[in-house]
Amino acid sequence: MEVKVYRVRGIALFSPDRIRVWQPFTIDVRALRKEDAIEKVYSDLGSKHKLKRAHIKIIEVFEISPEESKYKYIKDISNLTGW
Repeated sequence: MEVKVYRVRGIALFSPDRIRVWQPFTIDVRALRKEDAIEKVYSDLGSKHKLKRAHIKIIEVFEISPEESKYKYIKDISNLTGW
């Protein structure tokens, strides 16, 4: 299977200054399948921002080319040809 790049858009219940507000997010992730990309987003947001899965709403997930990614490391990893 080939690793693809997915753009995941959604909203999350972040709490700056303890006032809970739904805020939009867009994250690009590398994954084998769409379901794996969603799982990665849940995992990353949960660990970095201490969010529960109920506080994360995924709106859309779609495949993009590595060049479209806003993250440099995704572009760099996608350009590697071998170890």
